[in-house]
Amino acid sequence: MKTKRFLPGARLRRGAAIVLSALVLVACSGDSKPKPAELPANPDLIGLSQAWSFKLPEVKFPLVSDVSDDVVVVAGGEKGTVLAIDARTGKELWRVDVGVSLNAGVGSDGTLAAVVTRENELVAIQGGEILWKKKLSAETFTPPLVAGRRIFVQGADRATSAWDGQSGRRLWTQTRPAEALVLKRPGVLQAVNDALVTGIGARLVAMNPANGASVWEAPIASPRGTNDVERLVDLTGTISVAGGTICARAYVAAVGCVDGNRGTLVWTKPSSGSEGVTGDENTLYGAEQNGVVTAWRRRDGEQIWSTDALKYRQLTAPLAAGRALILGEGSGNLLLLSRDDGKLLARVSPDGSAIAADPVLVAGTLVVVTAKGGVFGYRPK
Repeated sequence: MKTKRFLPGARLRRGAAIVLSALVLVACSGDSKPKPAELPANPDLIGLSQAWSFKLPEVKFPLVSDVSDDVVVVAGGEKGTVLAIDARTGKELWRVDVGVSLNAGVGSDGTLAAVVTRENELVAIQGGEILWKKKLSAETFTPPLVAGRRIFVQGADRATSAWDGQSGRRLWTQTRPAEALVLKRPGVLQAVNDALVTGIGARLVAMNPANGASVWEAPIASPRGTNDVERLVDLTGTISVAGGTICARAYVAAVGCVDGNRGTLVWTKPSSGSEGVTGDENTLYGAEQNGVVTAWRRRDGEQIWSTDALKYRQLTAPLAAGRALILGEGSGNLLLLSRDDGKLLARVSPDGSAIAADPVLVAGTLVVVTAKGGVFGYRPK
């Protein structure tokens, strides 16, 4: 089985620690929420059939499902249940209880998996067995990255560290000045060819995975405002790597793209979203906090289309797959929009509870996790 790794020399082709303040923000709206837009009748232009399903305990933390080759790893529950599934066959590969609820996860390379608990412990898992646990110096909300037989962690204190996957020995730590507030949601931490790409505040940073040294840095947004809350513009959610660029979202501030080879900012546009972005070589897609879904031209950030058909619905980050843009939402629907114009193509409700993680595609199977702990695999009819 292939595992995630860094690719030395490859060129980009496509796609002390205590937190200084006790104030940790959660993305939310006020008590008086506008009424969500009514969903149209299901046009059912793309038929989906359920290929398999599994049951986890309830998912009460910001889960990120991990995909490696044919394997998807998910988690939930008060005991930190971690589950690995062969998405192609629908077979459970292993399941383990960490013993305590989770703050961040899951990271995996298909063989080794890692999560962070509410007790600030980094936990490494292999074959359904816990290899080791290590205490971290600060809370962590971003899933660990497992790549090249190492585990990389980004703490809420802005420190990035690397750990040996088998022994749990800490290999290096790079620290940055901590800010007064941090965003209590997953940030950016991903292997992109020969670089470890992360978000530090509003800056997209490429590091040398061998020692954590900075290779380049580019600002997606500039902090503005008169207080710490208004100036909070952390990078958040999924990034899009395609067409020689790396595109990311700064929390309720902007989306932007960076040249992945030179580390220079290509463009940035104001955007008030809080979830990640997706795209291909030509187009970037994202959802605003108010449910407006937008497509931007990747080369210069010009808007291609925008739709308010899902306005005021609590949307996940989108997934671009085939001719569809796939989003989950808070009332339990999985929504398939046209990538050409944003019109609804189909919708399905897995179990009636909120979609708890961004949908992912693995082995031709669309994998969805719900707040009730349902894990569903769908394929086209």
